[in-house]
Amino acid sequence: MATIENPLTITEKVYVRVRLANENDIHHIYKLFYQIHEYHNYTHLYKATESSLCDLLFNKTNPSPLFYGPSILLLEVSPTPFSDIDSKDQKFKPVLKQFDLRANVVDKEADEFKSNSINDDDKNDVFIAGYSFFYANYSCFYDKAGIYFESLYFRESYRKLGMGRLLFGTVASIAANNGFSSVEGIVAVWNKKSYDFYVDMGVEIFEEFRYGKMVGDALQKYADPKEI
Repeated sequence: MATIENPLTITEKVYVRVRLANENDIHHIYKLFYQIHEYHNYTHLYKATESSLCDLLFNKTNPSPLFYGPSILLLEVSPTPFSDIDSKDQKFKPVLKQFDLRANVVDKEADEFKSNSINDDDKNDVFIAGYSFFYANYSCFYDKAGIYFESLYFRESYRKLGMGRLLFGTVASIAANNGFSSVEGIVAVWNKKSYDFYVDMGVEIFEEFRYGKMVGDALQKYADPKEI
């Protein structure tokens, strides 16, 4: 992990914006996805490239309705306030908030995660701290689409500051205000802090269900329907 000689230090207050990711963010999304694979010791399974992620997330050939296809919210931070710009061209109005800090935030990766947002031409002190990744899913339990919450991740400098509640809550707000039936996903039972966080946010845990996954050779065995 590359670092800078003079890391970004934020004192007293940190200003936060949650916004919908765009193509200009793909390099940072790729790096954040790699970091969450590092966190779970799964880097050997990370096969994506920036190009393949761009095709997945920003498919211009066959775009999905807003929030139905793979969607990413980025949480950005700044030592100075964000402007509350209300544009009719925005698909999603960014959420702004500020957090009082108990201790200074020292970000040694700030240069690597300086935001490429096109909304702040006059503001050059914006940095990407984390993301949430979600998309529509369907179930025989409901007659409407729900939201599958795939992952939430923060860079190390921005953990334990209360930002996870804002980011997850924003996804829940999107679901509640756009006719989705639910928000669901996988909760790591070994990570007690994460487990408790989701329960505290109102997520009901179904202990009797286990997550299953078929990939690689196990999946390719079924490539030819004649062999089933």
